[in-house]
Amino acid sequence: MIMSETIKSDIKDITLAEQGKKQIEWAFKDMPVLTEIKKRFERELPFKGLKLSACVHVTKETAALCTVMQAGGADALLVASNPLSTQDDVAAALVKYWGIPVFAIAGESVDTYKSHIKEALDHNPDIIIDDGCDMVSMIHSERPEMASKVIGSTEETTTGIIRLQALEKQGQLKFPAVGVNTSLTKHLYDNRYGTGQSSLDGILRGANILIAGKTVVISGYGWCGRGCALRAKAMGANVIVCEVDPLKALEAAMEGYRVMPIAEAAKEGDIFLTVTGDKHVVDVQHILNMKDGAFLANSGHFDWEINVGDLRAYTKEIVEIRPNLEEYKLTNGKSVYVFAQGRLVNLVCAEGHPASVMDMSFANQALGIEFLVKNKGKLENKLYTLPHEVDVKIAELKLKSMGIEIDTLTPEQEKYLNSWKID
Repeated sequence: MIMSETIKSDIKDITLAEQGKKQIEWAFKDMPVLTEIKKRFERELPFKGLKLSACVHVTKETAALCTVMQAGGADALLVASNPLSTQDDVAAALVKYWGIPVFAIAGESVDTYKSHIKEALDHNPDIIIDDGCDMVSMIHSERPEMASKVIGSTEETTTGIIRLQALEKQGQLKFPAVGVNTSLTKHLYDNRYGTGQSSLDGILRGANILIAGKTVVISGYGWCGRGCALRAKAMGANVIVCEVDPLKALEAAMEGYRVMPIAEAAKEGDIFLTVTGDKHVVDVQHILNMKDGAFLANSGHFDWEINVGDLRAYTKEIVEIRPNLEEYKLTNGKSVYVFAQGRLVNLVCAEGHPASVMDMSFANQALGIEFLVKNKGKLENKLYTLPHEVDVKIAELKLKSMGIEIDTLTPEQEKYLNSWKID
């Protein structure tokens, strides 16, 4: 390992590095797929001579990903994709023990957050790992001259995918991007099981309230919403789903959830959780109509799914009840409790997804960057999904690590499936 305390970085405290090192090593123990990829990268060095800038949540799991990219030869730099999700000990460990510059401090201001993204761009990256599309968006809006050097980027989140799709649709995307979130081994696993568990974990750690018997309102029934509804229901909650997509709303109804507009659900809910990737899905008027003592949490990437900003105009006082839990005393005489200032409840109040979940997500990230590098100059400036065979390989590695074996088709079965004749 590289030992350094003089690398240009902006972190809270380098003396936290020893604990952070333990956390990163602990994460690797539950990331067998990423470990296998790291071994190959160390042999092949697919990113030798390339600069990588990563804008992701600075956790022990993302630290593991960055060290894998470094093992593949990348000159890596890391900044936070959210001002409140940084694990300061992990940031310190990456600087001290891996020599990776990190610009991330838990609780940093929005201005500092933006300045850190600019540091990532000053690194002059060839390859980008993004979480929410903030770095890619800044290149397109403020530094378009950089785009010609960028081989491509990968994107982790639904929110980021939406922004990339908008760039592509408008013909403005300046380099290829891989939407990792569209890979089956990412969204079927990470979004459903990871977000489902970690969001409820964040609510429990943040407020220590009983879920059983409560009415939990889930805004958005994509894979994240499915996972959150599943976990809340399993804990004894009465779950209401709010949706704009008729197909998803129908699916939620068939799963046994009550489905209604947020304006109606606002009057019934005890706990509200947003997972849409859109803005103001829980708006001020909805909040004013809620029960006294309702809880508001968000697991979407940005902090505007719940309109906390405009709510301040209807608030007499804001009181911090516990770390990352604030009581908004409203002018109508009621109070609501807001987790994590409306930011990601699972990463601010808890620790995000378990390492075993991120193992497959970050395997997709690493292989997505490798796909872009191997196909440099051959790809159009559009949003790609990783080839199906990559998804299958990741699933095979995960099953193997879990000690699970599956059947294989016999020659006779393969012939039958590929023929229209019945012998």
